[in-house]
Amino acid sequence: MVATLTFLGATGTVTGSKFLLESEGLRTMVDCGLYQGESTWRRLNWKPLPVDPESISYVVLTHAHLDHCGHLPALVRGGFAGPTWCTLGTAALASIILRDSAHLQEEDAENARLGGFSRHDPPRPLYDAADAETAIRSFKPVDYHQHLDLGSGVGLTLSRAGHILGSATAMVTIGGGSVLFSGDLGRIRHPILLPREAPPAARTIIVESTYGDRTHPADSDLVHKILADTIRRTVMRGGSVLIPAFAVDRTELVLHALSQMTAAGDIPVLPVYVDSPMALAALDVYRSPAMRVELRPDLPARMVDLPNLHSAHSAKESMLLNEPKTPSIIISASGMATGGRVVHHLQHLLPDRRNTVILTGYQAVGTRGRLLADGATELKMYGGYVPVRAEVVVDHGFSVHADSTELLAWLRELPTPPETVYIVHGEPESSQALATMLRGQTGWCVVVPHLGEKVRVG
Repeated sequence: MVATLTFLGATGTVTGSKFLLESEGLRTMVDCGLYQGESTWRRLNWKPLPVDPESISYVVLTHAHLDHCGHLPALVRGGFAGPTWCTLGTAALASIILRDSAHLQEEDAENARLGGFSRHDPPRPLYDAADAETAIRSFKPVDYHQHLDLGSGVGLTLSRAGHILGSATAMVTIGGGSVLFSGDLGRIRHPILLPREAPPAARTIIVESTYGDRTHPADSDLVHKILADTIRRTVMRGGSVLIPAFAVDRTELVLHALSQMTAAGDIPVLPVYVDSPMALAALDVYRSPAMRVELRPDLPARMVDLPNLHSAHSAKESMLLNEPKTPSIIISASGMATGGRVVHHLQHLLPDRRNTVILTGYQAVGTRGRLLADGATELKMYGGYVPVRAEVVVDHGFSVHADSTELLAWLRELPTPPETVYIVHGEPESSQALATMLRGQTGWCVVVPHLGEKVRVG
């Protein structure tokens, strides 16, 4: 029985994760993510897949981030009608993310129509709210370590990845072989979640490499001293702090850190505004009793305890934050400033030298966040340019992606050497660096695949 794996995304870049397994007429797609960042990659979101979506039997989601689940409604629009297997946490968070993504797709199409800058007449969204709801109805939650028999000799088992709530590694047995997908791996010590689990033995490994060429600050530095110093400095000059943060996991981590620093007196008591309905919904998921089993046992029950915490639900409430009356902290999505309410805040706050923008995680090439991190003096948004006079600070302490050392440590925990390791989900330099290190340390067969490449796995 021959089984094959085709790399349909996340090769040569960090986003767009899609991997197709085929055996005995059964097609299983592991992750179905959107490309983000540079337009060269984003245009691939619109390009038809080399496989008919209607012919795909199952989708498996490793976690709820948009670059791993955000293309699912487009797959549904194309004819996919099978179940989508994932954990309960992923189902809850991906539901929030897909509804928001569909809204933004529709909003972008309408803005393009009004502005007359679309190639299509009329402009059309990649998918709409109805497609998102159909995709959400396809979710079939499974427990960690629950073995599923998908038929035709294909089996699935999910294990805890410790990246975000519900994140999992996916072990697929197929065609007499076994393929382990890392998804996105978390840090050895996550501030909120239980740690990732050791990997099971597998013939073929598909591992991410987002931070494959670098390491995070030492644990002693992860108390966010940079964040505290920056907030105090900004308040001293009468400015406000804007924190672009992903709605899922990153906002929760930022709020948890601000709670700790406020309680310790490291920062003054300030108004803290969460301007992301999606982030507020995600916070409710994290706090729900059903998810407590995934959280660290030493985590306080409320997780977030800020005396001056506010939420901005409506567009009107959001617009009021463009000109804060007093020094404040504003947390808003998206984390790479690719869209959402944070772009409006950047437009108003960047020109003022008193303000600060704090970037809290990986910024993909081609995003506004990456441009700011690289020292941009002007930033384009809404058809014009805005001067960057505000201070820009990068705090790497919030990353929950395993770095190169942690990725190698996870791989070395494999009970037996794999036949082949494929390095994906990283910029070319990161993937090649991790491949070189892994070959040097283990002598294994390590490959950085190219987009569309098909290999035998069983």
